[in-house]
This record gives sequence, structure tokens and C-alpha cells, in this order.
Amino acid sequence: MSTAAPSGSLRLGVNIDHVATIRNARGGALPDPVRAAHLAQAAGADGITAHLREDRRHIRDSDIERLMAEIALPLNLEMAATEEMVEIALRHGPHAACIVPERRAERTTEGGLDAAGGRAHLGPMIARLRDRGIRVSLFIEPDPRQLAAAIAMGAPVVELHTGKYCDLLDAGESDAATAELARLAAAAAHGAAGGLEIHAGHGLTFANVAPIAAIREIRELNIGHFLIGEAIFVGLEASVREMRRLMDVARA
Repeated sequence: MSTAAPSGSLRLGVNIDHVATIRNARGGALPDPVRAAHLAQAAGADGITAHLREDRRHIRDSDIERLMAEIALPLNLEMAATEEMVEIALRHGPHAACIVPERRAERTTEGGLDAAGGRAHLGPMIARLRDRGIRVSLFIEPDPRQLAAAIAMGAPVVELHTGKYCDLLDAGESDAATAELARLAAAAAHGAAGGLEIHAGHGLTFANVAPIAAIREIRELNIGHFLIGEAIFVGLEASVREMRRLMDVARA
């Protein structure tokens, strides 16, 4: 399934992981992350993202099966660079697989993948996924070395880690946040010039998304935790629609 968009447009991928986090806190089947995917689609999302962690702390294997069977939007499967996860991706054949770093002790993804240091390990995985027709992306820091490694390994897409920028804004460190935003913009331009499709995500909210959305080379934002948290107060459809609106305004 293609997610090709007109030149200059910006896609929104909604990450539904934390609906599953709430479900798993109590056990059982509710709230249902697949229902959240349906609502996100109705509200204007362009894709659904789900991270199947090795410890299955939120998304479960059965969620992936249902998402593939029930959701018309493209599925972006976030996954660790392990043989188990590669086999799962090859079996299900999602539209995309985003390879991310993963540690059992972390609460959430703490930074970008070391693509430059892991080429021997990552290269064959990328080739196997691409041979299956899966669009591969690497979740990396906005670093020229990491971009060069992604290009060398044949990954068609990178997702730039925006967490540092968001954390600096939250801490009131405006000058440092401005510098990090410039680093993200430079990385997006450099990567796009090298033939990569540029995505971005992590920590994005209504308050900080506009400067990232305004970077013309970025083609997709993947946003989850904030949207699910905001949905507690306003509902998921309203949360997604407002993020979609803010992205469109910033890009225009």
C-alpha cells in the first residue's frame, strides 16, 4: 500500500502503543488499540505505528495480526534489530518497518539507533526486509555519520529523533532548543539530498510540533504518547484532528 503524498505535503502516523499500555496495566482486552487505530483513521491519520517490543509491554503479537487484517491504513511496525522481530515482520509484511534501539530497562526509546556502528548487523536485516517489499526506516539522531550509514546500507527512509529538541524546550532552554532545531533541519536537508525520505518523531506535542512540521524535507511525523494522553481529556479523534491541523498550518 502506497503512502505517496504530493510534493511538500506532510503525513501523520499515529502510534497506538499507549492504548495497549493502559490495557496491559489491568489485563484483559480493553481499551482496544485496534479500535484506536480505526478512530485515528477517521480523524485524518495517514498511517498507524505500533512498536512490538521484545518484552511485549504494550503491543502484543495478536494486535499486529488484527491491525494487518482490519486497518486500511499503512502499518509502520517499529522493531528492535533482532532475528525474532525480523521474522515477525517478514511473516506479516507490514507496509513499513522502523528499526529502533531497544533496552529492557528504558521506559521509552531513549535515543537514536547507532547505524554507523552497527552496519555489519543491520545491513543484512535491511536487505531481507526490503526483499519482502517492506519499506525500511532507521530511527537515528540528526547526525551526518548516521545518515551516511543509512544511505550506505540501502535504507530508503530515516526517522530523525526529535526527543532532545522537545526536552530542551520543556526545560526552558530556548537557545539550545533553537540550535537542536537547526541540527534537525540540516540533517533533513542533508539526508534528502542523499536520496533519503525523511521522517521525524518522539516527544512531539501541540506546543512544539510546528517548527518540526515546517521543515520542508520532512515527509512524515510519527506521534503517539501525547495524542493518547490528550485523548483522555478531549477524545482521540479530537486529539488527532488538532495535531493534523497544526501540522497543516505549519507546513502551509
